[in-house]
Amino acid sequence: MSLAEATDLSPFTHRHSDGTASMEFAVEGINCGGCIGRIEKSLKQLSGVDDARLNFTNRRLTIAWTDPHFDPSQAVETLARMGYRAHPFRQRASEEYEAQEAQSLLRYLAVAGFAAMNIMLLSVSVWSGNVTDITPETRDLFHWLSAAIALPAAAYAGQPFFRSALSALRVRQVNMDVPISLGILLALGMSLVETANHTEHAYFDSAVMLIFFLLCGRYLDQAMRRRTRAVAGNLAALKAEFAHRLLESGEVVRIPASAVHVNDRLLIRPGERIPADGVVVGGQSHVDESLVTGETAPRMAEAGATLYAGSINLAGAITLRVTAAGHNTLLDEIDRLLDKAVKDKSRYVQLADRAARYYAPVVHTAAAATFVGWMLAGQSTHFAIITAISVLIITCPCALALAIPAVQVVAAGTLFRSGIFLNAGNAIERLAEVDTIVFDKTGTLTLPEPCVVNAGEIDTLLLDHAARLALSSRHPLAGALARYRGQREPFPDVAEEPGQGIRTTFEGKEMRLGSAAFCGLSVPQELTDRYPGASLIAFRHGNREAVLAIHQALRPDAAETVRALAAQGITLSILSGDRAAAVEPVARDLGITDWRAGLNPAEKVAMLSGLKARGRHVLMVGDGINDAPSLASADVSMSPITAADISQAQADAVFVSDRLEPVLQAVVMARKARRLMRENLWLAAVYNAFAVPIAMAGFVTPLIAAAAMSGSSLLVTLNALRARTLRQRPVERESAPAREVTA
Repeated sequence: MSLAEATDLSPFTHRHSDGTASMEFAVEGINCGGCIGRIEKSLKQLSGVDDARLNFTNRRLTIAWTDPHFDPSQAVETLARMGYRAHPFRQRASEEYEAQEAQSLLRYLAVAGFAAMNIMLLSVSVWSGNVTDITPETRDLFHWLSAAIALPAAAYAGQPFFRSALSALRVRQVNMDVPISLGILLALGMSLVETANHTEHAYFDSAVMLIFFLLCGRYLDQAMRRRTRAVAGNLAALKAEFAHRLLESGEVVRIPASAVHVNDRLLIRPGERIPADGVVVGGQSHVDESLVTGETAPRMAEAGATLYAGSINLAGAITLRVTAAGHNTLLDEIDRLLDKAVKDKSRYVQLADRAARYYAPVVHTAAAATFVGWMLAGQSTHFAIITAISVLIITCPCALALAIPAVQVVAAGTLFRSGIFLNAGNAIERLAEVDTIVFDKTGTLTLPEPCVVNAGEIDTLLLDHAARLALSSRHPLAGALARYRGQREPFPDVAEEPGQGIRTTFEGKEMRLGSAAFCGLSVPQELTDRYPGASLIAFRHGNREAVLAIHQALRPDAAETVRALAAQGITLSILSGDRAAAVEPVARDLGITDWRAGLNPAEKVAMLSGLKARGRHVLMVGDGINDAPSLASADVSMSPITAADISQAQADAVFVSDRLEPVLQAVVMARKARRLMRENLWLAAVYNAFAVPIAMAGFVTPLIAAAAMSGSSLLVTLNALRARTLRQRPVERESAPAREVTA
């Protein structure tokens, strides 16, 4: 009985206000990017289906329709005929399935590795014995022992490739797993025939080693996808669990955040996370909105100000009138944008799969033509079969299968040693296509932690006292000041005046830190002119006073890296949620003329979509939670290690340096790797262009075919090793201080 017959799917259907309906399925058995196009194409051909989108990262399929007579069970049956099992998407069930799949891949990998090592020991003994004094009986024994290990190991460990190949063949398609599976089976079959005929050579080791190396790549790819899903799921942790509703009577009632409705009045206390979007109708405070805008400096929230769910109230209590709640908040919109962008990116088809579409039919046709040709020429059936198998062995897609992964592994290792970690297996291919780079400002072009940019103008002892007093404040600017000076021990008996600052007494003199008015100071006009984007904190200790300008400095090599990227022919832009007054000095200092400020996450995604629609290949570099949809929407993305977890999860690469140079290194290495990938594909093609005619002419024995096959694999591997070096850019490499943003 099918799932559709056993389960009523109507409870899992989502009905929308515009008359459309949709349903999400978890699809099992997806192994390559080629599966995406086949599944989506087949489902869109169903009567009534308007759209079908498959997310390769979490295996989630979304089907949308408007026809009231459409039954989603038709989609389940279609997928079943294609060899895929589908069921309604449930997060917990999906995570359990992925965990089971990871365990299965690990078992396959262990079996293939164990078998390959033992068969190789036997093969080395046979090879050395063939040139010395091994007896035919001993050689046959070693071959049969190899067969006893290889056949069950290949049958078990090769399942991912065999299932994928069968799924493709069922819908009359060819992916890379089809020629790989055929090569494995033919190598095993030919080895059995040769062993039964007491010949010198068998190829069990080649078949099992190929399975082992391919499983290594598949397991690592699956592990990266699981990590991405696990961290991306933490977006829910940014939502408030409870809210405080203000009743008409003035009573405050604690309710679940899910019970908040539009037009409710909520009391937001200091330190609380805002549970819904709304407008301030009472009180004033400073609010941390880095989630939405990326701006680390807190914003004053007073009557009429719009606030968003997920932001944090830092100082005084405020009253909020709710304008959006539940799944309609901006935080949920970020989640939806993120999911949509990931689905769009997952449609990327890898170069190896594209090559396989043309490679496999040509090879199979050549083998069939060889068999038919020799039969028509009057040769024996045995000779025709042996020659055809030699053609298939010599053209076994080992070199093609290794052409791309070998370069990816070597290039990824080189980037790893440079402090750049790849989160996606095809990130290198997409990085190589980049012609436009879009930067976020805060925490990306600038250092993630604000610093006192006028520290050199302030007495060191006074600065240390200010930082020590700042330890007693929860204000983020005070925290940045304390961390900047590395203070650990707060002053005793500190009093805080909400919205103004903090004070204490030290050495018989009053000490204050906060607003200029609170400290009785006037801010010099020269200071505001010199640091227009900086936040100012006043400090007074007796008669000694200072005004501290706290700002995020540019990364030490930002200007040099931007110039080097521009020299590569790359167009550079800045898209930021910060104020224009904060973005303009950064863009001017870096020489970037194309910049936008005050953008929310949806507007960033829209601008990236516009660039992509014009044919640009976009690299997005960002770090904030508000950047996560943009990172997922871009063709490829990078983030610093200091980025929010959700942003790191969506980025295709993460770099650990406080410099911007890794962005340039990643692009340079990716372009070099793409060149090596193309060279490897050409090497594989040229090898086949020479080897196939010779094999078809009957001049190649299975032994020579196996040796040639191994030789071609060795050749592409050696070529891939050229990616071990990364040419450094010709800019100053010495340690440089963080650059201030000038006016």
